[in-house]
Order: sequence, then C-alpha cells, then structure tokens
Amino acid sequence: MDTTRAIRPRDKVEAVVSLPGSKSLTHRALIASALAAGESLVTNALVAEDTRLTAQALRKLGAALDWEDTTVRIRGTGGRLKPVAEPLHFGNSGTSHRFFTALVSLGEGEYCLTGTPRLCQRPVGELLAALKLLGVKAVSQRGDGCPPVLVTGGLTGGHTRLSGQVSSQYLSALLLIGPLAPLGVEVEITGELVSRPYVDLTLEVMAAFGISFFRRGYRYFQVPGGQTYQPREYAVEGDASSAAYFWAAAAVTGGRVTVANLSVDSTQGDIDFLSVLARMGCHIESSPAGLTVAGGPLHGITVDMSAMPDQVPTLAVVAAFAQGETVMTGVGHLRHKESDRLAAVATELRKMGGEVEETGDGLLIRGGRPLTGAVIHTYDDHRIAMSFAVAGLSVPGVVIEDPGCVAKSFPEFWRYWETLEG
Repeated sequence: MDTTRAIRPRDKVEAVVSLPGSKSLTHRALIASALAAGESLVTNALVAEDTRLTAQALRKLGAALDWEDTTVRIRGTGGRLKPVAEPLHFGNSGTSHRFFTALVSLGEGEYCLTGTPRLCQRPVGELLAALKLLGVKAVSQRGDGCPPVLVTGGLTGGHTRLSGQVSSQYLSALLLIGPLAPLGVEVEITGELVSRPYVDLTLEVMAAFGISFFRRGYRYFQVPGGQTYQPREYAVEGDASSAAYFWAAAAVTGGRVTVANLSVDSTQGDIDFLSVLARMGCHIESSPAGLTVAGGPLHGITVDMSAMPDQVPTLAVVAAFAQGETVMTGVGHLRHKESDRLAAVATELRKMGGEVEETGDGLLIRGGRPLTGAVIHTYDDHRIAMSFAVAGLSVPGVVIEDPGCVAKSFPEFWRYWETLEG
C-alpha cells in the first residue's frame, strides 16, 4: 500500500457521485438486527474497518452474519448473547467499543473489550459509571477510566445518568440495550448533550426495528423493558459525513458537486454541513438528481459545531480559503477522537501557511492567507486525511501521509476522489 498520496489540483471540480452507506446507520442496523429474533436484511451497508469490527464482534456473541458486497443477511440472537472467553478487540473504532461495552451486559460471564493503543486512551469512565447504576459490573482494567474494560453480564436496568458532554455514544449504547433490560432503562442527561443527531439516528433505527421509547427533548430518555427487536429489511442511506468532503471540494474550487443518494430529509446530523456552506457563500440545490453544492466567494462565519463534530476538520480546510475569520465552538470533546482533532487540524493547516488558533472548545481560523503545499501527517485519523485532500484540489504540492487510514470509514475514498481530480 502506498505510504503517501499526492493530490492533483483542479481548477473547478464538476462531478456527480453516489456514495457508500452511512457508517453510523450501518453500525446501528447491524446491532439491532443481531438483537432481533429472526432474520434481517441490511442493504447498502458500509463495508469498512469499523463496521467489519462490529460485525466480527456480533458473530462472536452468537449472531450469524452473511455479508455479500453491501448486503448483510443477519440471523439474530433474540438478545441472548454467548459468553466469549478471549478479549473482544475493536481496533480504533470508538463507536463499536462503546456500543459493545453496554451490549455485552446482556450476556453471560465476564467480557474484556479492548482496542488499539489510541482507543485505550479514549475515555469511557462515564459509561461504566452509568452501567453500574443499571446493575452491571463494569470496570476499567487499568483503573484510568479507559479501555481495556471488563464487563460482567447481568443487566437489570432502572434509572441512570450521564452528563452528555463527553460523547453521545454513551447514551446511544444505553438506549440500544434498554428494550432487553428487565426493568427497562431511564437515562437523565445532566449537562449539554453533544452530537445530538447521532442519538436521533439511534432512536430512528430502534423504531424501525419495532422498539418504543419516550423522550423529553435531550434531557430524559425512557426505554421500557420487555420489548423485542423485530427482524426486518433495512436500507442504509448514503453517508452524509463522507458527502461533506465532496461538497467542500466544490466550495474551495468554485465548482459544482452533486451527491445523488442523499436528500435534505436525512436525519444524519452532517447533512447540516450544507447550511454551513450556504452561510459561507455557496449555493445549495435539492432536486431529484440529489443534493448539489456550487461554490461561490467564501467568507468566514461563527458556528456551533457540536451537532456535527466530524466536520470540524472539513470546515477548517474550507475556512482557510474564506475571507475573514471562522470561529468554531462546541467541540472541545474532539480532543478524544481518533486523534486530538483540534490540535491535528491546527498543526497541519499551519504547515500550509494557515493562521489557526485552538480555543477551549474549538478553533479560530483567519482565512484568505496564501497557502502552500505540505506533507500532511494524518495521525492514523481518516477524517484528517479526507479533509486535507480538499485543500490539495486548490493548492499544489499537498501530499497525504498514510492514505490507507481512510479504510476506517471509507475504503474506496481515493477511487471516488479521482473523479474530482480528473
């Protein structure tokens, strides 16, 4: 595999693309199918490292998954999970690790969940504390609130709480197991919940598989116990997170890019990246052909990115080409992602001549400065690689290190990107 990839500049990108399925929805649909009693079919599933890790763990816990191209046939467990003697390894997939930290509480005996060195630096202490209030023995093996974690099956359920300020994945994990807890699950959110749209996606998938719940905004969630996930056929829509890189390409080159398999009705949070680009000066079109971004003169904005934190690196790159300051807030938790994304973005943009400041909860970028090519270190972080590919379309000499790290969420990214480079 190539250790670097040079990006070919392009004056004005013109393209129409249909993108792979949503990573977030694929994770959730696979888990709901595996908890159902009977056979489900998930179509347009994303084939990537993270979703493969989820599928691998589900097989070990007793589900049968037959994966052909982007279609997955799943024979579920009915919520009765097998004991697993060896550690469940989740690579660098924080979503998988956090979801399964809760999921294995439905099983029998003790489970060990671990991952890469970086994953084992990412906090899960708040999730472990919430599980303990639901009757689960769940501890950090090293006592530092990070993986590896040891979880003993025996979920009873009841009332628990989360601050909501570290990761929405903790809440999603608890909601997914709620229907199968004897007492159900009630979750009180004591702070400001980050990444709210991802919780909406979790509830959307649960409802699609026959689960009922009650909520009061983003402060209180109740999932009654004694429910059963129902098998069904579930079609995964295109990935809005992946689409953002292609729309950003139109923005920085003054071109035009259509994503054919997404609509404005999507509940994926990153669909709102379109409104951010519109505020910066792009023209957005929704038509039967898909969602189109046409680039225009760009200007800086101030925006709370807490609902779409994955797009902070993408927006940072676009902001470097915009006149004036762009201020992003609400994303201090990005320091605990695959990399410290705030530091990584700031470091790599400065290499190119950009002017960037890290703040307590985000970034400030002074755009419109002349940028130069650079070798971009990707920190084994797929989103750093893909976002800086956008910069290379307008700045000669951008070289992406470790381009293969995109396999985490979008293994075919570079093949799709070639349609933009011409």
